[in-house]
Amino acid sequence: MDRLKRGIAFWVQAWQMAKADPDLLKPSLYAAIAGLIVTVVGIVLIVGSVLLLGDRSLGHVVTGFFGVLLVFALLAVGYVFSAMTVYLVYGYLAEGDGRLDQAWAIVRRDWLDILSLAAASALISLLKSAARGRGRDVGRNLLAGVIDTVWTEAAYLVLPVMVIEDLNLKNGMLRVIQIVREHLLLVGLSTVGVRLVNGLIGLVLWIAGAAAGTAAGMGVANAFGAGTRATIAGIAVGVLVASLFILASAIASSYSATAYHTCLYLWARDVERARAEGEAESAAPTPLAVALGRVQGVTAEQAYP
Repeated sequence: MDRLKRGIAFWVQAWQMAKADPDLLKPSLYAAIAGLIVTVVGIVLIVGSVLLLGDRSLGHVVTGFFGVLLVFALLAVGYVFSAMTVYLVYGYLAEGDGRLDQAWAIVRRDWLDILSLAAASALISLLKSAARGRGRDVGRNLLAGVIDTVWTEAAYLVLPVMVIEDLNLKNGMLRVIQIVREHLLLVGLSTVGVRLVNGLIGLVLWIAGAAAGTAAGMGVANAFGAGTRATIAGIAVGVLVASLFILASAIASSYSATAYHTCLYLWARDVERARAEGEAESAAPTPLAVALGRVQGVTAEQAYP
């Protein structure tokens, strides 16, 4: 329960930052839209290869290639815009302003490193799929789950390191290992339940989207009367309405998770500096400090003017 409360507290703090500086949310919006476009293009390519090549060996190879390419493209899109969010959150916490032009400049500087992270994540995804068993193969499913959880958290942490310290993937991973090994993260990754809160909010938005989409679609279909055109119009409107909720879920999850891991990294870096200078401890960034109960009586206006 404490984990959930801390997660909600951080979620509120993160969105107070976004309210004070709306630029922080823009990369997550761009990522959701770009991801939707990439998904549509990828599905068209996969379905096209199936229809043209059928069940032949070449068809399986081409379809598999497009499937892997789609995974890589979606990861690349996600990491590019998450890198922007990292720098915007960093700029806001450091200077009170996250500047989009500087965030774009960072992406242009680090685009090759970001793509290497996407490629590594795509490879991990393939390994996870290979490790996952079928039916009641609990051991293989557990292994796949461990791979997914560990790499997801590692990727979330390595991205702020790569962006803020200007490191490539290899050195970024070594830096994350150092941070963990030297106990620079004074709060465990599971102590603040941001992922849990994102999951719950996403579930609510998906259910609301399904309900709203169904209601809107049926309303349109009834308004047009019976027939194929009415059915097609109803389905189109229903999917459009549901997609808006799914888009909101993707934006909320992406922004909150990226903001959380950026704050974690910044705290680890400040703890490292404090230890080097002989200080007892270093304060966590405000959103994380409030979530952990280390800042009392701070209003949103005081924290995020």
